[in-house]
Amino acid sequence: MVRTKEYRMKSESIKKFLYILPFMCLLAIFAYYPLYGWVYAFFDYTPPTPLSQSTFVGFKWFRSLVENQVKIDQLLQVIKNTFGMSGLGLLFSWLPMIFAIFLNEIKALRFRKFVQTVTTLPNFISWVLVYSLAFSMLSSEGIINGLLNQLGFTDSPILFLQDSEHVWITMWGWSIWKTLGWSAILYIAAIMSIDESLYEAARVDGATRMQVIWHVILPSLMSTYFVLLMLQIASFLNNGLEQYFVFQNAFNKENIQVLDLYVYNLAMGGGSYSVSVAISMLKSLVSVVLLFSVNGLSKMIRGESVV
Repeated sequence: MVRTKEYRMKSESIKKFLYILPFMCLLAIFAYYPLYGWVYAFFDYTPPTPLSQSTFVGFKWFRSLVENQVKIDQLLQVIKNTFGMSGLGLLFSWLPMIFAIFLNEIKALRFRKFVQTVTTLPNFISWVLVYSLAFSMLSSEGIINGLLNQLGFTDSPILFLQDSEHVWITMWGWSIWKTLGWSAILYIAAIMSIDESLYEAARVDGATRMQVIWHVILPSLMSTYFVLLMLQIASFLNNGLEQYFVFQNAFNKENIQVLDLYVYNLAMGGGSYSVSVAISMLKSLVSVVLLFSVNGLSKMIRGESVV
């Protein structure tokens, strides 16, 4: 009987492992196998020369990042951009949670589903299409400039897409528009899992809707919020590439270049493949350090680890 039970447990474990095996293979192929490319940071590599025929230079490209004043200035500006845009994301990281609460407060079910669908759909639109929308609306000959001109507010078109001073805010705005509904889904699921007895107790005590939100819903969402916040801090340097790549131009390039875009421009635009890999390596290592630091902070404050 005991052996039969052990056999069933082992077979169940094997079956569950086989379920996740394809996803582990995909993770190994697309997440870990590309790490082999880090070897290019230690060679004087210029395509199409094979790596086997390239000169091994050790940490030359890492040293060049701090020995060349031009590269130091560029990196400082890129880091400033990265910190600025990631900082805005952290500063307003509570928006999806508040949006989910207000969605939950909409009592008309059809209208709630309509709002949730409309705000979630942009997440599935590529950044190329988002830029096409922005161009048709905000270019010098776009809808907004045409409307302002017809109403007599402007004599010459406003160059919205070429604006460099406010590019951090505009990039954050487009990112929020695209991801707000999708990011709220986790909080909506957390709201659905709140014990109904807490609502009933609040109603018995005569709590208003705002008091229910403040004393029941918000405390129940805090654990989800802090986990997502810590994961966001851990990926502080990972802004992504697509959004900034499609919105960059000669006028805003200095203030829109985040680390991911800078690495891409170095490799594809400047041909500095080895330097770009070196910077990418350092970024990944810092991200790992941030992840474990946040994990330790979570253990210390909440008693639970993130990873």
